[in-house]
Formats: sequence, C-alpha cells, structure tokens
Amino acid sequence: MWLGIDTSGAVSVAVCDDPAGSAAPVIRGVVSDDRARHHDEVLMGLVDQALAQAGAGRADITAIVAGRGPGPFTGLRVGLVTARTLAAVLDVPLRGLCSLDALAHEAAASVIESEGHEAPAELSVSVALDARRREVYWARYTAAPGRLMRVEGPAVDAPADVARRLRADDVLVGSGAHLYPEQLPPTAELRHVDAGHLLQAAALARAAGEDLSSTEPLYLREPDAAKPTARKSALGR
Repeated sequence: MWLGIDTSGAVSVAVCDDPAGSAAPVIRGVVSDDRARHHDEVLMGLVDQALAQAGAGRADITAIVAGRGPGPFTGLRVGLVTARTLAAVLDVPLRGLCSLDALAHEAAASVIESEGHEAPAELSVSVALDARRREVYWARYTAAPGRLMRVEGPAVDAPADVARRLRADDVLVGSGAHLYPEQLPPTAELRHVDAGHLLQAAALARAAGEDLSSTEPLYLREPDAAKPTARKSALGR
C-alpha cells in the first residue's frame, strides 16, 4: 500500500493499493484536518486513522508520497520530515510531488465525472492556494482522462498578476481563489489538497516516467522570520 501525506495548507493523509502498473490506484482510506496549524499534533494520528480505514497497519506500507508544497514553511517541514522518517524506519521508497498537482487532479476528475461524455477532450485547470502576504501559490495545467500536465508554475504572485495569466475557460480551484474571488473567481468549492488525489496524481506521473525522487520543499520565497543582520548588545548599547 502507498501512504500519501500533504501538509501544504490543511493536513491530509490517504492510503491506496499499490498501483503496480495501474494509473488509477484505489483509495482505501483518506482523512483530513482543515486547520491551518497544529500539523505536528495531528499528523501521526491521521496516518493511523487512514490505515485503520484501509484495514492495514504501518507494516503494510510499500511506498510513501509526500506533498512538496508550495505552502507555509512550518507546515511543509512537518509533513516532509514525517514522511522521510517513516520511509527510513519502514525502509520503503519515498516520492515527492508538487501539492498543486493533486488539487488540479481532483478538479479535473470532478469535471470529467460530472459532465461525462460532455466534458471537453482537454481541460485547462488552474490552482491558486493562499500564500499569505496578499499573494497566492499557483500553477496551470492541461488535463484529460488519464493525463495531467503542468504547463506553468508553480509560482507565487499577487492575485491580480495571476488573473492576467489565466484563460477565460479555466477550471479554477484552491483556497487562494476563494480568498480573492474578485480577481480569481473559483469555479468549484475545492480549497485544500486531498491526499487521495496526491496518490492518484503521483501514480499518473510515475506511469508517465516522471522523476519523483526529490522531496525538497517548494518554498518559492524567503521565510517570514529573518535572521538578524547584526548582533545586538545584551547591555542595550
């Protein structure tokens, strides 16, 4: 079984059957916590809950997929360190995927499922997540059944700048779109990454021969907390 972990905004954990040649793994368990904080407090509990839903234990994990962000520094570190630690302890492969890919996969799958044969042969999908500082993390994709390709991003920009780069017919989702609907009107309620779609997007990418070996976080900008540039005297001088 594959374990998926994403902490790019909310915390989401999922378990699926080992794809082993299949581009559409069956999701056996998925749990999430939409709070923007407390990642370190809830993550391992969610891992155990997802495994319990699947009727599995940690010994059944054969690979781990971690969302690389972009997202807040602390949240991403919690998810990636946990994924790396579990992979090392269990001696299983660790793979990384841009978190925006998972939300784009879910958006495309929702449209294809709801519209059936009336769905366009190829969708244009955009994702915008809240990046704070009045900016959004974003990316654009083309999608079709069994295929997802990122064509722009990931990047971080002001909502108005992102709006100028999107197509009029884009499917647009993500917490950033809901935060700035005047510039980025969302077309669906999807706000946060679902780890089940992280696993499915990773399986698609793996089947397409993409390299998923990196688990370096996609921070895209400098942290809010900066190191002091000069020493301060303890005596106030």
